[in-house]
Amino acid sequence: MAHVKWSLDPTHSEVQFKVKHLMITTVTGYFQNFSVEAETEDEQFTNASSVVFTADVNSISTNNEQRDTHLKSPDFFDAAQHNEVRFVGTNYENVGGDEYKLHGDLTIKGTTKPITVNVDFGGIVVDPYGQTKAGFTVTGKISRKEFGLTWNAVTEAGSVVVSDEIKLQAEIQLVKQA
Repeated sequence: MAHVKWSLDPTHSEVQFKVKHLMITTVTGYFQNFSVEAETEDEQFTNASSVVFTADVNSISTNNEQRDTHLKSPDFFDAAQHNEVRFVGTNYENVGGDEYKLHGDLTIKGTTKPITVNVDFGGIVVDPYGQTKAGFTVTGKISRKEFGLTWNAVTEAGSVVVSDEIKLQAEIQLVKQA
């Protein structure tokens, strides 16, 4: 059976991250420019043989220009030297029903570490234009410090400004390629 190739539908997809600020509120950020390419062994997404996600660090948006500039600086992503976040899937595992675990290698700021994300497979439909689409909700957590994003400050009361744990959330819609 021929493998099926899938590409991102960027107008129906989003990638965001959430981090605690001062340990009392959560700040949400987005990557505005990203891509996903996948290859499956069938049209049902039961066996993904390849998944590659990339995000342009220079497209980070937290709705605050000063914070975005700081995130792109050497204190965090160092966009001048490391302008891409990259995830390469190594194993797509069904854990029951439409729930999957996607294991792979995440590279941020030149550091690559294995991570696992949860994938809720939303299904496959043919849209009104005849395109076959597949939908996914992806969630996970990483330690930013493990990827060299170690900047922090301490408040007068001894609390950290930025938490180590980063929550990942993505809504991904893929289009089957001819």
